[in-house]
Amino acid sequence: MRERHPPSGGRGMGPLLMKKQTIATTTNYPKADPYGALSMPVYHCAAYEFDTAKHMSDAFCGRVLDPEYSRVMNPTVTFFEDRVKALTDAKNVFAFNSGMAAISTILFTFAAAGKNIVTSNHLFGNTVSLMRNTLKPFDIEIREINLLDLDAVRNAVDENTCAIFFEIITNPQMEVADISSLSEIARSKSVPLIADSTLIPFTEFSAKELGVDVEVVSSTKYISGGATSLGGLIIDYGTFPKVNMKIRFELLFNLGGYMTPHAAYMQTLGLETLHARYKVQADNALELATRLQTVPQIKRVNYTGLPDNKFHELSQKQFGKTAGAMLTIDLEDKAAAIRFINNLKVVHRATNLFDNKTLAIHPASTIFGPFSGSQRRAMDVYDTTIRLSIGLEDVDDIYEDIVQAASAQE
Repeated sequence: MRERHPPSGGRGMGPLLMKKQTIATTTNYPKADPYGALSMPVYHCAAYEFDTAKHMSDAFCGRVLDPEYSRVMNPTVTFFEDRVKALTDAKNVFAFNSGMAAISTILFTFAAAGKNIVTSNHLFGNTVSLMRNTLKPFDIEIREINLLDLDAVRNAVDENTCAIFFEIITNPQMEVADISSLSEIARSKSVPLIADSTLIPFTEFSAKELGVDVEVVSSTKYISGGATSLGGLIIDYGTFPKVNMKIRFELLFNLGGYMTPHAAYMQTLGLETLHARYKVQADNALELATRLQTVPQIKRVNYTGLPDNKFHELSQKQFGKTAGAMLTIDLEDKAAAIRFINNLKVVHRATNLFDNKTLAIHPASTIFGPFSGSQRRAMDVYDTTIRLSIGLEDVDDIYEDIVQAASAQE
């Protein structure tokens, strides 16, 4: 019988010498699989048996990183984390059961009573709610400022600032901050720079090279492989040593947000096809954004991939030639936006981003619906805006459906 081996890191090649697409399909198993399985098995179990009392004690007390209980460590999830770590050159990666779980965990890693977080009001609706509502009883101050105004950022950061938090492209405003400049400010103040990088895959750019200390990602989006599962990631670059210890030995135990093994299996497979899917989605988004500028009923197309977009140059400098698979359009008024949503035939009326299918949503009445009209206006979330997440359908079919929906009278 021939000897079986787990997938290797390139037969002697270090993983960082390989192209990212190869890394996405190639990660060593921590232990050899007896059957030589090409995909990491799903360990659907809660607990693990130990050889001795000492081995059990060492695992529970963190002296060895062996799984003791699947609420805090599971081999299938660890394998997914290791693959992301190889792709990002991170120090530590932690997988959670949603993007919001990842965001709340990293904020609780740094925040404490009397501390403040410097951020923007141009954030995803639930992130705004987390900042303003959930953290408020813990006496954590949220300083919402214009992150494009670097002097304002410098003035907002003080000795009680525990983090600067931002989205690399805001949802749905499509604002792009200068990450390297934010990093310089954060470094000068010894404050971590935390980036929600969900809108551009981490395979397309290096947050680490731009000076980000910790990334958070909703892996439900691009990574899951077409909305197969919920998940979130904390990608820690090791500049603040407390992150690993705090999350590994306190917050995973106490908050219970760890990813499930089945989700980790699905998202490991999703990583393998990420490059191919993203290329089609990003190309479709650019083609649509270009074409939709000529549709009379569409008053504005907002996409950083367009050469005349005010963030185009900065976006290309930071994230490369692609600009993601989300864009927004603005129609004449709220009635036209609602009519548009109701008349879609190919595009799906649904939330989420970066499904294989194209999705449309009216952010003001859904994601930001709980906020008042004045609050939405302050966040630049308008009644006229439609958010589009572009999928894998033929671009002509997506375009024709958008045009007919924008032209519909009833």
